[in-house]
Amino acid sequence: MSKIEMKTPLVEMDGDEMTRVLWHLIKEKLILPYVDLKTEYYDLGLQHRNETKDHVTIDSAHATKKYGVAVKCATITPNRQRMEEYPELTEMWKSPNATIRGILDGTVFRTPITLGCIKPTVRTWKEPITIARHAYGDVYKAAELLTEEPGECRLVFKGESGKESEVAVHKVKGPAVWLAQHNTDKSIRSFAASCFRYAIDSKQDLWFSTKDTISKTYDGHFKEVFEKEFENHKADFEKLGIEYFYTLIDDAVARVVRSKGGFIWACKNYDGDVMSDMVSSAFGSLAMMTSVLVSPDGKYEYEAAHGTVTRHYYKYLKGEKTSTNPIATIFAWTGALKKRGELDNTPQLVEFAEKLEKASLDTLQTGTMTTDLTGLVEHGFKAKAVNSWDFIDAIATRL
Repeated sequence: MSKIEMKTPLVEMDGDEMTRVLWHLIKEKLILPYVDLKTEYYDLGLQHRNETKDHVTIDSAHATKKYGVAVKCATITPNRQRMEEYPELTEMWKSPNATIRGILDGTVFRTPITLGCIKPTVRTWKEPITIARHAYGDVYKAAELLTEEPGECRLVFKGESGKESEVAVHKVKGPAVWLAQHNTDKSIRSFAASCFRYAIDSKQDLWFSTKDTISKTYDGHFKEVFEKEFENHKADFEKLGIEYFYTLIDDAVARVVRSKGGFIWACKNYDGDVMSDMVSSAFGSLAMMTSVLVSPDGKYEYEAAHGTVTRHYYKYLKGEKTSTNPIATIFAWTGALKKRGELDNTPQLVEFAEKLEKASLDTLQTGTMTTDLTGLVEHGFKAKAVNSWDFIDAIATRL
């Protein structure tokens, strides 16, 4: 057969450790035999980020703004331990994901990949729940203070005009701990715009939850921004027969665990951090979780939700063939190929990506899977654990 043509390149962001090994194996076995793959390649491996003083990450993000669709391999965000593992590092470089999110002004949407042979822990869930996490500000960019004596804390804002706004936080009679967090109006509006865009693209209901009864100004502003953004998309929602629904975060949790799933749940930064892990775990495994960064102006970056699988990588370096689950990385590629095909009006590319997803899931449904999944299958289901190479070969044969 002739290879499927691509009109516009994808931005390809290579990564680290075991996921880097799988990345190239997936391309070789599952994509290159069928697609005349066009990519603008950026090596986001830790050593190359160090060599370029992390400019490669910035360049890859701007390339995504140019071409509109990117696919990213998992990468290392170095901590003190990693600095010892990689002594050539000149700096503890920032998270590439955070850098890319900042440049694209995007929102992260994470969705579990479900299988009939693995039932969710929450028995009412029938369809995947997508978590939309506002990945800016709040406690992640907060200022903290520990004090030892009695006194009063005040929150002060000094405007460029010279005007000051001030509010009393609390008076204490002894030692205390303080936390000041912020968000920007621009970031909240981008978050809302991305959520409504993604709901329309995926034709799913959108839920949003905060605690505006307690945080009347901070969380209340999030609620107001979402309500105003909904007015801009109300006609599209009515046309598609989908719903925008707001409720308090505690009520949302109660409703989610009683729901059938099949909707997008938009959460502030900390809520999204916690709930995405809860949802992935309850549906099965973080290795079966897709992640896509969506900007408010319609740029997309696809990746797996998990990390670089360091433990397996060190086994691989010793010559062992590990049983590392490649499904989320395969779905990062198929997500990007589908979106590229949709934007370029190349239905053959969309069809190929859908067939690769089906071949991957059908391989799992026949019982051939990596070891992380064999302990999760229903009682009586016959599962055979294989290494990553044999698993990808089985998908390739079915494809």
